[in-house]
Amino acid sequence: MTTNTASITTSVSTHTRPITLTTQSVVGIAVLGLATFFAITTELLPVGLLGTMSSDLGVTESTMGIVITVYAAAVALLALPLTSLTARLPRKAVLVATLVGYAVSNLLIAVAPSFAVVCAGRVVGGIAHALFFSVASAYATRIVPPRLAGRAIAFVYSGSSLGFVIGVPLATWAGQSLGWRPAVGAVAIAAGVLAAVAMAFLPAVAGTSSPHIGSPKAWARTGLLSVVVADLLLFAGHYVVYTYVGPYVVDAGLDSGMVSGALLVLGGTGVIGLWLAGVFVDRAPRQTLIVSVAVMTGALAVLPFVHGSLVGTMVVAGVWMAANGTTGTLFMAAAIRTGGVSPDIAGALVNGASNIGIAAGAALGGQALSVVGLQWMPFAGALVLVGSVVVVAVARRGFPLHTATQEHLSTSSIAAITSSLAVVTTSIPTVSRAIQTLTGSVAVATGSVRTRRSR
Repeated sequence: MTTNTASITTSVSTHTRPITLTTQSVVGIAVLGLATFFAITTELLPVGLLGTMSSDLGVTESTMGIVITVYAAAVALLALPLTSLTARLPRKAVLVATLVGYAVSNLLIAVAPSFAVVCAGRVVGGIAHALFFSVASAYATRIVPPRLAGRAIAFVYSGSSLGFVIGVPLATWAGQSLGWRPAVGAVAIAAGVLAAVAMAFLPAVAGTSSPHIGSPKAWARTGLLSVVVADLLLFAGHYVVYTYVGPYVVDAGLDSGMVSGALLVLGGTGVIGLWLAGVFVDRAPRQTLIVSVAVMTGALAVLPFVHGSLVGTMVVAGVWMAANGTTGTLFMAAAIRTGGVSPDIAGALVNGASNIGIAAGAALGGQALSVVGLQWMPFAGALVLVGSVVVVAVARRGFPLHTATQEHLSTSSIAAITSSLAVVTTSIPTVSRAIQTLTGSVAVATGSVRTRRSR
């Protein structure tokens, strides 16, 4: 295979002359996008299967929510130190190791005889996740020409969107149809196959010198600390409810077999939010973030009052998820634009803060569920989100009214990174073919199981 000499010409450019990409770069970006898809699917897999897993393992749904907490806690504690410690290692080896970690995590969970072993498997996944996103995004920029770096990151992060919109609902459907263990096992097999594909086809990329980490004092001076705190509170408030969104919509009147469809719809509204972030991230990032978090707060505060109506619950939840879809891009852009640290460290800090928030939100949600029940639990999430709105509103350094262009995050790159709808649309054929190739054996196995059952 002559991937080193073959090339593809693309018209995506800020100039009139075309940019040439090697076939190896195109394949590498596709593999990274697919890896991101499985990373998000692994992280959020228990959300749609919470009720099924808790029944089978003999624990309450509030206790089962701990699997979200331990995963997020591992990411929160390890994202920054692991990113720093592995900076000099070859990027390919590190990325493949994270994919193997996802495979081992899901395999442990699939065969777990007890809740404690499930938690152990989730810790393994959290360790992999602590490294994956900082490595994947940096990897994408290293295997394409500089002027296509933003497009490359956009393609890779389209895998996140597909994970929310397709991966989690698909895994939830498989769990409801075949059982949660076969569903998790299928994700483990796919992640293992993808690790082998990455080893074979990803271009080799050398490590870099130690990144600029800065200090807490410098983070506070540049406004980075306020971004991290607001992001943490945002994720905490969101995951108070999102951890239990499956049981919540069932309690609101949805048939338990339709949870995967509900997650698909809510994931779709989140993609709309990503598109809105692309529209406003350069024009009015501060104002957009304040509005988005305020809308999330209002939606969670309204949810208990429409809980008796399934339609009302889905509409309000859709507004909540659409507003949340804008926040990831806006917080990441704000963190990098502070210029307090190098971009990969900014990503690690935001990743760590997000997962501290996820861990805290899942734990708080479990407590609220035990005390006030599913219907009134969103109030707890709304109260936490108020804190995020306040930080964004008062922290002018972290969230300035007018943004300055950074070397690592130019306006053209932001537009590329956050035009998620266009990216996902153009990426679907390539990603779909890759998914079909990697999961063909899983589909055959599924068909065999159904055949045996029908007999």
